[in-house]
Amino acid sequence: MAKRRKVGNLLALAVLSTVVQRPMHPYEMASILRERGKDRDMPFKWGSLYTVVGNLEKHGMLEAAESRREGGRPERTVYRITDAGRAELVDWTRELVGSPEPEQPRFQAGLSVVAILAPPDVIGLLRQRLDAIGEQLAAQRKILADAGAQIPRLFLVEDEYELAMREAEANWIKALLGELTEGTFPGLDQWQAYHDTGRLPPEMTEIAERGSTPG
Repeated sequence: MAKRRKVGNLLALAVLSTVVQRPMHPYEMASILRERGKDRDMPFKWGSLYTVVGNLEKHGMLEAAESRREGGRPERTVYRITDAGRAELVDWTRELVGSPEPEQPRFQAGLSVVAILAPPDVIGLLRQRLDAIGEQLAAQRKILADAGAQIPRLFLVEDEYELAMREAEANWIKALLGELTEGTFPGLDQWQAYHDTGRLPPEMTEIAERGSTPG
């Protein structure tokens, strides 16, 4: 079970992973995080950055190292990570890597109620999704190949994981489309009959009312 963090926003994890390299002010943190594409790896809002930094300082994970003025810009506070911040970064990373947590992607949510759509409609939508994923995969492979020539693989494993998950999704969709188009998907006739008549077949009514999970 995930621990309750004093600063639970995933942006805090990204900030700690950046400041652990050297002290920097929030603007530098944001620039580096954007350059690394961390907004693709973690769901966070950039407008929350200063709030997150303030909360990390409040809980002793960051501390002000100095104030710096560059040219005519306003004075900026440079932060460094504390021992408590390093410990939090390590513990949080260990939890994320080693402890699986239930995740509910939007696609999974859609699949959970897909019976509301007629089979031909689902086939068209899955083909549409598969085409889009194909374009994304081509772009991701190119980005990864280009980055691999300049960046150590250690800093690209999250991109490799995302690519692998996308490829797995594409393969699963292809298999499902094969069953739907070839007519081998179990219960396909009843599913279509429901949309033709507006009535759920008796053999499916009980399952629909109690949910799809056995138990």
